[in-house]
Amino acid sequence: MVKLVLLRHGESLWNKKKIFTGWVDIDLSRRGMREARRTGRLLKKHHFNFDLAYTSVLKRAVRTLWLALDEMDLLWLPVVNAWQLNERHYGGLQGLNKVAMAKKYGAQQVHLWRRSYSLRPPLLPKTSPWDISRDRRYKLFGLKQVPRTESLADTYKRVLPYWRQEIEPKIIAGQNIIISAHGNSLRALVKYLDNISNRDIPNLEIPVGRPLIYEFNVKQSQLVKKSSYYLK
Repeated sequence: MVKLVLLRHGESLWNKKKIFTGWVDIDLSRRGMREARRTGRLLKKHHFNFDLAYTSVLKRAVRTLWLALDEMDLLWLPVVNAWQLNERHYGGLQGLNKVAMAKKYGAQQVHLWRRSYSLRPPLLPKTSPWDISRDRRYKLFGLKQVPRTESLADTYKRVLPYWRQEIEPKIIAGQNIIISAHGNSLRALVKYLDNISNRDIPNLEIPVGRPLIYEFNVKQSQLVKKSSYYLK
């Protein structure tokens, strides 16, 4: 039996201020750092161990992983950074306050932008201070064009191929994996792993500070899910 652990990053400075973040590289708040360390202690308490770690290229997920691994005395663990695990790109909403947007466009519209499977927020203007299209990290990681907005469906379309090509083969080979990522990139992966429909996926919420554990058996070079649960 092999294990996959999914971590949603702790509270960020913009989470605290209720600002849409997306691909803007915002760090953890002090609370977020405590949440990450608490997660690491929880995993250590339950004797989890890993062979490899994955995270996005956004510091809030990267730091969450570092802090959790530090608590587990696993800072030596090999880590793979992948833009495919980034948060969903929130387009023109990035950098804007969620409450203010609800007042401007209506709570229902903002809810649809946030939770709908296929609806994209407005495009991020090229004049936006949050335009990261020239960010060096994406060229280094092989992304030819940074998105200007994404739906959850778009996020799914980049997460799933990466899972199949990069992460799943490692688990099939017997490696225990930990992934530190974001609410929507993890929702996309869980949609696939739990076979959640497009209709039901808007109701899925990945909580902060509660590792989501998947246990698999490997049969004929295929993963067979044995169980999944949140660690308490």
